[in-house]
Amino acid sequence: MSLRRLAVSSFTLIGLAVAGPMGIGPAPFHSVALAQTAAPPSAQASAAPGASAAAPTPPGPIAGCPMLVASGNPQYPPYLWRDPADEQKLLGANADLMQWLAAEIGIPIETRYVGPWGRVQEEMRAGRIDLIAGAFFTLPRTEYMDYFHPAFRETRSVIWTRTAAPVAYKRWSDLAPKQGVTVINNSFGVEFDNYARQSLKISQVASIEQAILMLQRGRADYLIYEDTPAEAYAARNGGPSIQPLMPAIAREGLYLTLAHRSRCNTPELRGRIARAVYKLSQDRVMNRFVDQGFVLWRKQPSL
Repeated sequence: MSLRRLAVSSFTLIGLAVAGPMGIGPAPFHSVALAQTAAPPSAQASAAPGASAAAPTPPGPIAGCPMLVASGNPQYPPYLWRDPADEQKLLGANADLMQWLAAEIGIPIETRYVGPWGRVQEEMRAGRIDLIAGAFFTLPRTEYMDYFHPAFRETRSVIWTRTAAPVAYKRWSDLAPKQGVTVINNSFGVEFDNYARQSLKISQVASIEQAILMLQRGRADYLIYEDTPAEAYAARNGGPSIQPLMPAIAREGLYLTLAHRSRCNTPELRGRIARAVYKLSQDRVMNRFVDQGFVLWRKQPSL
C-alpha cells in the first residue's frame, strides 16, 4: 500500500468514526495517520539507480521526553506477562515490540507492570504511563489515548466451554440463557459489547486464571476470551479440559496507543511512531516476536 493510499484510508476511518453510527452526532476520535511528505531533491537524487545509499541516521532525542513508559494487559501470553524473576517487568511479544520501537524512534522505552488491565487503563487516562502495548479499539478509549494505524496484530475472541459440558452455540442469542464469565474491563468489539450489556449474563472477574477456574468448576457455562492467551493459561491450570467454540465472537486488531496526557505526546513523537508502525506492518516482524513469546512462556514457571 502506498503512503498516499494509507493516509486516505486512515482519514476515511476517522471520518466514519466522527460521524458515528447512522450519522448520530460526533464521537470523539483521535487517531494518528501517516501523512505523505515529498522527499527533497537531494534525497531523490541519492535514490537514483547506481547511487550509493547512505545508512539511515538514527533519530535524535526529543526535548522533554527522555524516555517512555509502556504497559499493557499483564495476563496476555504470549503477548505480555509478568517476569517471574522481576515482577515489575513485563515479558512477551509486545515487550519485544517496544524494544524494537525504541530503536526506531530513538527514545528508550521501559515496559513496566503497573497492575491489572483495569489499572493500566486508569494509569493511561491519567498520563502516568505513555504507551499501551496492545489495546482493542473502542470509542470511549479515544477520549484519553491516540491509536496508531494499522493494527500490529489481529486477535480472535471466542467462546470457551467445558469439553464435558459444551454449550450449544451457533449465534450470540444461544448464550442468552447461560451464565458467562470474562475478565473485567475487557472489550470484544463495539457491536458485541453492546449486545452483551443488553442481552447476556456475564460476570467479570479480576484475572483470566480465576475465570478459567470458574468455568472448570461449573460456576459459569462459558468463558469469553481471546483464543491464544486462554489456551496458554488453560495448559497451566490443569483441571477439566476446556475447548473453544466457533464462530468467533470477534476478530479485533491490537493497536499501539499513546496517552493524551503524556508529556511526550507531541507532533514530532506521533510522526516517528506512525512511521515505525507503518514499517512494522510492512516488515512483518511481529510474527517473529509472537513465536519467541510462545517459546519463552512455555519455559517459565507461573508466578
